[in-house]
Amino acid sequence: MNRPLKFMSVVGARPNFMKVAPLIRAMEPYGNEIEHQLIHTGQHYDRPMSDAILSDLEMPLPDINLSVGSGTHAHQTARMMTEIEPVLAGFDPDIVIVPGDVNSTMATAVTACKLGFKVAHVEAGLRSFDMSMPEEVNRRITDSISEFLFTPDEIASLNLEMEGVDPARIHFVGNVMIDSLEWCLERARASRFAKSLGLRPGNYAVLTLHRPTNTDFKEKLEEILDAVVSSIGEFPVIFPAHPRTQNNIEQFGMLDWFAKRSGRSGIRLFEPFGYFDFLGLISDSRMVLTDSGGLQEETTALGIPCVTIRENTERPITIRKGTNLLAGTQRAGIVEAIVHAMDMEDRQSCRPEKWDGKAAQRIISALTAVCRK
Repeated sequence: MNRPLKFMSVVGARPNFMKVAPLIRAMEPYGNEIEHQLIHTGQHYDRPMSDAILSDLEMPLPDINLSVGSGTHAHQTARMMTEIEPVLAGFDPDIVIVPGDVNSTMATAVTACKLGFKVAHVEAGLRSFDMSMPEEVNRRITDSISEFLFTPDEIASLNLEMEGVDPARIHFVGNVMIDSLEWCLERARASRFAKSLGLRPGNYAVLTLHRPTNTDFKEKLEEILDAVVSSIGEFPVIFPAHPRTQNNIEQFGMLDWFAKRSGRSGIRLFEPFGYFDFLGLISDSRMVLTDSGGLQEETTALGIPCVTIRENTERPITIRKGTNLLAGTQRAGIVEAIVHAMDMEDRQSCRPEKWDGKAAQRIISALTAVCRK
């Protein structure tokens, strides 16, 4: 093949950027051998959040932004497929790279597959076994039609094998999220962001909530927040709220609730932080309370206790390694998990195999080798 290899990466949400950034850096040594196009579907359309993550990760601006925006799952997915189809046909890629499990991932994979393009799924094989989660639907569909399945851990690889996937399609490469963490960590810690908020290392917690089951119902959100406040003791809890969570808090009339609990101890509500600042913040925290998937991985790599406020997780490797506690979403379970996390003394990195910052290099090496045959 004399012409450059043509790779297209499609992102739609903030975590996707953290997964694609190391892939872009891994392509750089290949120079003109690879022509890469970055597409942003605009699934998450908050401009400040997107601009901040691009800047922090030193990523190029997307070549095309489809500006799909919000809507029901069906409306959003259909619009993505309609918008991405001519872009795929026009670029004619050798490989279409889709990271994660958002609607952009599945919509792009289905459209590319129907056009005859090979799809590479980064972060394949993760399973919560809960089909009520839109992400689980997206993961299963994407894995079923992808030519290349790049798994972050051995459990994910085993999931695919148990589903009858041809082993030749499965590539255990490690976790690209940890590639981004490794690339940013030293500078994130040097920013001393926690100190700028008046916080001392190891003497505060970080909270994030964004899943609809936790944030779209006032009673559930209040139950979770009350459980946190009642069990965290004198620790301040830093809560950078996702835009949709912030909107729900305002719609529920809960701003006064936070105002009464925003002192030296209690929950302090903030707008989302940039990736550098946020990474520096969690790396110095006593614990993280979250319903995020990526944070379960980052805290495992950092050795920070994590209380996952969900009924299940697609990242059981983080529980097996001992830093992640699955609390459920009921008050009693959350309180019990926080108390347990407070008693964790040894905070050491518990990284699974191949979480070494080189997953992206393995992915690009595998894809270039196949395309050159």
